[in-house]
Amino acid sequence: MEVSSSTSEVIVEEWSGSSSTKLSRTATITAFPSLSIQRSGSRFHHLWRRILEAFVPEGFPSSVTPDYVSFQVWDLLQGLSTYIRTMLSTQALLSAIGVGEKSATVIGATFQGSNLDSNAKMWRLVADLMNDLGMLMDLVSPLFPSAFVFVVCLGSISRSFTGVASGATRAALTQHFALQSNAADISAKEGSQETVATMVGMALGMLLARITMGHPLAIWFSFLSLTMFHMYANYMAVRCLALNSLNPQRCSILLQHFMRTGQVLSPEQVSKMEHILPVWASSWSSKKTELIHVRVSLGVRVSSLNHLELRDLLHFAGSHYKKAKYLLMERKGNICIVMHKDSTATDVLQSFLHANAMANLIDKHRILHSESQTWMDKHYEEFIQKLKVSGWKTERLLSPTIVWKANWICGSSDEKID
Repeated sequence: MEVSSSTSEVIVEEWSGSSSTKLSRTATITAFPSLSIQRSGSRFHHLWRRILEAFVPEGFPSSVTPDYVSFQVWDLLQGLSTYIRTMLSTQALLSAIGVGEKSATVIGATFQGSNLDSNAKMWRLVADLMNDLGMLMDLVSPLFPSAFVFVVCLGSISRSFTGVASGATRAALTQHFALQSNAADISAKEGSQETVATMVGMALGMLLARITMGHPLAIWFSFLSLTMFHMYANYMAVRCLALNSLNPQRCSILLQHFMRTGQVLSPEQVSKMEHILPVWASSWSSKKTELIHVRVSLGVRVSSLNHLELRDLLHFAGSHYKKAKYLLMERKGNICIVMHKDSTATDVLQSFLHANAMANLIDKHRILHSESQTWMDKHYEEFIQKLKVSGWKTERLLSPTIVWKANWICGSSDEKID
């Protein structure tokens, strides 16, 4: 609250915000000597604040990350197209089982009837693609009467996968948005936004279903157009995300840039460089980011190595990695990481960065173990500190669960790996 006084009037301004640097004025009250009081904009601002409280997290915008608004806008748009297409696919499904007589309408019948964490962006797109496939199965089911049950089951399985992948990735994104430990509030407000999108989408979907009823060409044109928009909105939603957690791809991009320039990229810069499609689908991309992390295998099983590779591993355990909680070895152009059974999250991150540094030296015909270890000794701590300063979370590497680990004992007379 801010108060300014003079001999003629007193002005009281109401300010709102969870941070002292992000306050906004919500009302102004002016008091004159005659004791009359004038309020400026208070009714509108109070109404607007009540609307915001129902649909955005408390303390917005300072309580969420900067990419929250853009993601939610695209997310709601893709959700809207999904609900509209649901009515079209439901109409086709009901017609296939005999619902569609003149006395019945689609409206009445409808209403009477850890790798995920590490690749949240990619799995978010995959989840929505599977949902699109599920609705497509419903739409084509009338075209294959003899295989109706099979086609519908495929659609159901596809949507089941969507529920699992979408729920898991949504949890990861909610934690990303929560700047003030307000993940529960963000999740609740997203539910309010989803409810509005559902109501509007179903209303528009019922209208479109009524208009296109009996016109297969119009139904297919509407469905495919909305599907294309749905995938575009999803792509734009995940593209605007600037995640500050470290996964294999982001680690690779950051390390390569640091080894070339000595500087660390920000989460916003890395988000524009990383591939959000699967590796096989990203080969056509015009971006020149080399995916070195795909040449690194984390958590390799010791028993999968042949005799020569085991001998080399034993040698490395007794020479280059005496104090480390991991072992590295080059295998057919790839870098294999064997984790110690007592390794921590910090050890996993260090081992992966070390392996990436070694992979970066393979094509340069260097002495891999010696030069990569020298680089780690000189620059690893500096790199980690610069990551923290740039806003990156360095507590752990988001990667698939490491199932296979090992134990080695280095001594003067024996070397052992379990």
